[in-house]
Amino acid sequence: MSEPGPAPRDLPGSPRVPFAEAFRFWVWLGFVNFGGPTGQISLMHTELVERRRWIDEGSYLHALNFAMLLPGPEAHQLAIYVGWLLNGTPGALAAGVFFLLPAFALMVALSWVFAVHGDVTWIAGVFDGLAWAVVGIVAAALLRIAGRALGHPILVILAIGAFLALFVFGVPFPVVVLGAGAVGLIAGTRLPGSKLGATDLRQAERVPPSWGRTARVLAIGLAVWLIPLAAVALAAGSGSVLAQEAVFFTIASLVTFGGAYAVLAYVNQAAVIRFGWLSASEMAVGLSLAETTPGPLIMVVVFVGFLAAYREPASLEPVAAGVVGALVVAWATFVPSFLWIFLGAPSVERLRGNEHGAPGPVGFRAMRHVVPPVRDVLEFEAGDSVVGKHRSDSGQPVFGHGRR
Repeated sequence: MSEPGPAPRDLPGSPRVPFAEAFRFWVWLGFVNFGGPTGQISLMHTELVERRRWIDEGSYLHALNFAMLLPGPEAHQLAIYVGWLLNGTPGALAAGVFFLLPAFALMVALSWVFAVHGDVTWIAGVFDGLAWAVVGIVAAALLRIAGRALGHPILVILAIGAFLALFVFGVPFPVVVLGAGAVGLIAGTRLPGSKLGATDLRQAERVPPSWGRTARVLAIGLAVWLIPLAAVALAAGSGSVLAQEAVFFTIASLVTFGGAYAVLAYVNQAAVIRFGWLSASEMAVGLSLAETTPGPLIMVVVFVGFLAAYREPASLEPVAAGVVGALVVAWATFVPSFLWIFLGAPSVERLRGNEHGAPGPVGFRAMRHVVPPVRDVLEFEAGDSVVGKHRSDSGQPVFGHGRR
């Protein structure tokens, strides 16, 4: 798929990006977003900040600071945030949907191949060749983005300390995040990037943040997220696989702090041991497919949802049940990302230009831009997790690379 041509803008004060133009970009991005969060974040930075100049550096990093604090895949949430900044709610929906849609369709197709034919080795091999090329993208991202984000010795020390705390001493991720924010608050305005210009919210959302808006967004978001899942669960029956998937993956979407491993270990334990939807070796197959195709690693839940429903289809045809199962787990997992952005983005943008609002996120940024990229490079090259390694009953690594 050919890349849409750039239309550079002069920032700040640039004209609003036409929705049709942004839409074409988000569709293209969905087909090429290999490389996990670091590769995806780097690609978006190159295209949106450097090449097209649709958004300035400060706005991009500010959006990323917020996304990395939320549960769920941060690159997906960053795309939603930037889409919102560019074109409001329609832009956020287009960015978030098309960031995932090609990967979802591909994973459903591969799940069908595995369920029917039982062998996707040759398919995984094709994508694995593409995935190895991503190592260079991830390494370049580490040098480029970290170089921009770490503009002060305090931030460099903080990034190194966060890496050691996570991967050497095993400090829980939320503790490291809170510590990074505390350092940012203590260091105050001495940190670069702690005083950011305010964003004109009229270009992003015509309704300013308010308690009334927050209540409306929360009510609509929860309804859109939960009502379809409840309807599927009721229609299928409380003891059905589809109902189990709806409930379990809704809960799982709220506990994904700390990257893919936080949720993958949780999903693996439930899918393999608690529910018995698939074996550990099959989980390894699903993970290998998710690692080597576009989109976030957590797209492996689509593989789990398809196989579980395919094997217990109830009154549906097996393939139809599998597709419904894939839709259920994808809806439960990814729709909350839209809700978090729509709820928080207007208020978060108000922090820009607030002398006391930005230092904490600057501390978060130091941790975010060094730890995951280093982890991605090390894990992709080594083929094993430096965070934790779980092996299947066939000796295959179930959790191998650091994508989210």
